Amino acid sequence: MSGTGKSFWSKRLAQAGHASICCDDRIEARLRSRLEVSGYTGINGVASWMGWPDSATYAQREAEYLVEEIAVLDEVLAGLERDPSRELILDTTGSVIYTGNNLQLRLRRQTTIVYLAAAADEQQLLIERYLNDPKPVLWRGAFLPKKGETARETIERCYPALIAARRQSYEALAHCSVPVAELREPDVDAAAFLAKVKARLERAK
Repeated sequence: MSGTGKSFWSKRLAQAGHASICCDDRIEARLRSRLEVSGYTGINGVASWMGWPDSATYAQREAEYLVEEIAVLDEVLAGLERDPSRELILDTTGSVIYTGNNLQLRLRRQTTIVYLAAAADEQQLLIERYLNDPKPVLWRGAFLPKKGETARETIERCYPALIAARRQSYEALAHCSVPVAELREPDVDAAAFLAKVKARLERAK
């Protein structure tokens, strides 16, 4: 989910010398002409362009975003399939689970998928991050307002359900899970992160 640390750790690994691709950046590049019309730039600009899930244009823009995400993931995977020995940190979006079975199977074949798992007591932090510093989030029908609710109230009620529904998909897709709480320890650097992943993979065998 947005806010669990995917991009943070991808950047830390890139700083440690590992090749890295950020799907958010590539999706933004593919959307750039549409973003510029409204003066938007960057990942926060993509979120502003998509709007809140109660906006009139959200459903259409959510669909456009997913089309570009699928194209980006297909492009990256095609490159890995041509050069299977290439080492790469791929920072996917949280909506990778909506890209279809074919792409997800290719992703599992070409990469080791690590799910950064937020505990139930960390859900409120994720909600607050989304409300205060929104990143693009595909709701895929999970935003279900009740009569008299504000959009913020609906988000606060429905976001935990979105997290719970996604968790099952993430766990099914991933080769291993690493609890987000473990990564907040002060001595965890890029090398320690990779060591944790390797340990989890060994346990999963």
